[in-house]
Order: sequence, then C-alpha cells, then structure tokens
Amino acid sequence: MEFHHEAEVLKIGMEAPDFKLDVFDPKIAYFDEITLEQLKQEGKWIVLFFYPADFTFVCPTELADLAENYEKIKELGGEVISVSTDTKFVHLAWHESERLLQNVRFPMGSDPTGIVSKLFGVYDHATGLALRGTFIVNPEGILVSSEIHLYNVGRNSDELVRKLQANTYLAAHPVEACPAKWQPGDKTLTPSKEMVGHVYEAIHE
Repeated sequence: MEFHHEAEVLKIGMEAPDFKLDVFDPKIAYFDEITLEQLKQEGKWIVLFFYPADFTFVCPTELADLAENYEKIKELGGEVISVSTDTKFVHLAWHESERLLQNVRFPMGSDPTGIVSKLFGVYDHATGLALRGTFIVNPEGILVSSEIHLYNVGRNSDELVRKLQANTYLAAHPVEACPAKWQPGDKTLTPSKEMVGHVYEAIHE
C-alpha cells in the first residue's frame, strides 16, 4: 500500500495552528466541539490519538487500553482526543455497541475531511483513513512528541503516559534530560562538558 504524505505537515518543535474538531463526548453522551485554542487557554497538554476507523478490530482494543490510563493523563494536566475520519454519529453508534468502549470517557474527534489528519501527517490518501498516530502538544501549542505507524500493530498507552510524565517534568526542569526508560523519581541527566563520554558515571554515581 502506497502512503503519500502531505507536502506541509506539522513537525516536532513546530507550533500547531488552531484547528477544530466535532466530537462525540461520552461524558455527556452528546456532541460537542473542541478547538486547540480552547485547550491551550485551559493550559492542557493535548494528546491526539489517531486511529483508522470505528467498527474495526485493533482500534477498540487501543481505545480501551487508553481509557485505562485516562485518569493518569488528566492528573498530569492532559486531555485526550481520539481521532478518526468517521463522523461523530458513527462514534456515537460505535461507543454504544462495542463493549470494549464502555469505559471510554475522552472526546472522540471526527475528521471526515481529513484536514487535521493531514496536518499531523497521518492521512492515507489510498484509503481515506488515518494511520495510527499519537501526538503530544504542550500547553503553548508546540508539538513535543510524535509516533506514527501502520494499521496492524496496536499501541501501548503505558508508554504514552511515560512520555507525558517526562515532558511535564522537563517543562518544569528545562536544563535536565530524561534517559531511556525514565520513570518519575528516577535520576535525570543535566548535560555538561564534564558528562561528555561519562554518562554511565552520571547515571550510576
């Protein structure tokens, strides 16, 4: 399957332009509208979780897994929006019929024209669907984390939480860096001339 990227997509470190999504919001069991500007004004860390389509197979397992970590994400100041190119009405029907989604409480975004999917570089022109893409946008609107892959492998939201924990920590401690597999409470690194070639000592001292 050939996948064509848009010529202009958002890249790490870039500021996201404002966008709008119609959503089905399970918390109110009704429809709503969300904009990036609104979430920025609320000081939210924004997690956009793109997936191919409702009424498919891997997708409900991913949303169910994400729902298990939704409270942790909210405690970190985050908001999750799952996004596919389905309409908000299909989201409603899927949420009501698929038992795996019974604990999903985050807004389910609708992108039928593919505008937001194209902005984040996950729109597949061959199918009209979104690839599996996970993005973290900080409260200033800067894209700080990006993950994209094809349709057949589901994601692990535990790693998403770890990435968000690291990014929120580093926002408060900008001179530090988080090493591989960092978890809250673990030692961080403060890059310096003395650390060059001696990272092992910095981690294990």
